[in-house]
Amino acid sequence: MNEERKTLIRVRDVMKHEYDLVEGTASVREALEQMRHVETKCLIVNKRHAHDEYGIVVIADIARKVLALNRSPDRVSIYEVMTKPAVSVHPDMDIRYASSLFGRLSLSRAPVVDPSGEVIGIVSFTDMVMKGLLHLI
Repeated sequence: MNEERKTLIRVRDVMKHEYDLVEGTASVREALEQMRHVETKCLIVNKRHAHDEYGIVVIADIARKVLALNRSPDRVSIYEVMTKPAVSVHPDMDIRYASSLFGRLSLSRAPVVDPSGEVIGIVSFTDMVMKGLLHLI
């Protein structure tokens, strides 16, 4: 039991605290121009109201649904390319379970949502491997 406690690394230990929150009605160009945390490679789409869910847009979505189709980033709204609801993870989840979830659902990153329902960060496969894996061994 003591050994297990030493090797438990939670999502909160490896997540990025900085992320970009955009409105679904923003154009792809507007969203990319306001993107400050490029290293997260995604945008979290804000809830429209209290009973709504967060969405997510990863750079690959924009590449596939805008760039590859030669669509104008000025004429495509974020809501057209986002995934909603976003699959989110709890900050206290063990990164081994988060990694398993990512693999099963083919995710590359996900918002970290606290028990009150607020986004507090972003976690990716890279974060889990580069910041967490070596501490587990």
